[in-house]
Amino acid sequence: MRLLIASDLHGSFDSLNFLLERAHTLLPDKLVLLGDLVYHGPRNPLPQGYDTRSVLKTMPDLTALPCPVLAVKGNCDAEVDLGLLPFVVTESAWLEVDGLNIFVSHGHRLPENPPCPGFRPGTVLLRGHTHVPRGETLDGLHFWNPGSLSLPKQGSVRSYGLYENRVFRVLDMQGREVLRHAPSV
Repeated sequence: MRLLIASDLHGSFDSLNFLLERAHTLLPDKLVLLGDLVYHGPRNPLPQGYDTRSVLKTMPDLTALPCPVLAVKGNCDAEVDLGLLPFVVTESAWLEVDGLNIFVSHGHRLPENPPCPGFRPGTVLLRGHTHVPRGETLDGLHFWNPGSLSLPKQGSVRSYGLYENRVFRVLDMQGREVLRHAPSV
């Protein structure tokens, strides 16, 4: 299974168009959006191509993709904006992919590191929120973050995630691999 994963678009029309292009090229089985889709947030600068109206007008293009969209709510996602999206946005979700149990959330309510009560060893915690790419295993839990297509932080580059064949990769806007993580089960 192939998952195209993006987080923290924060209303960047440029980033949304890039994501649409990647989806048409990569033909994922599922597009996973990890929240903070429309609003830039009170503590963030305006991202390149910030245009919430165009983002909201273009979001229906995601439902025309040949794959379903799984979207979770971020801490900057307001109900008024989410009500304008053409797909359901949930608080969190579970995916079972290639024998991996993946908990999908924006991550703002989860600890960054163990202990993570309620999660069994081997669980993948797929999250956004920090805007920093991550792929590592700590105390038997796998932490994945694709970074941000719009507002990278801590010196990271604009990036997105791609999961395929039990490998999570983070790629930059030119398709170069930023990191790779393959959890053992």
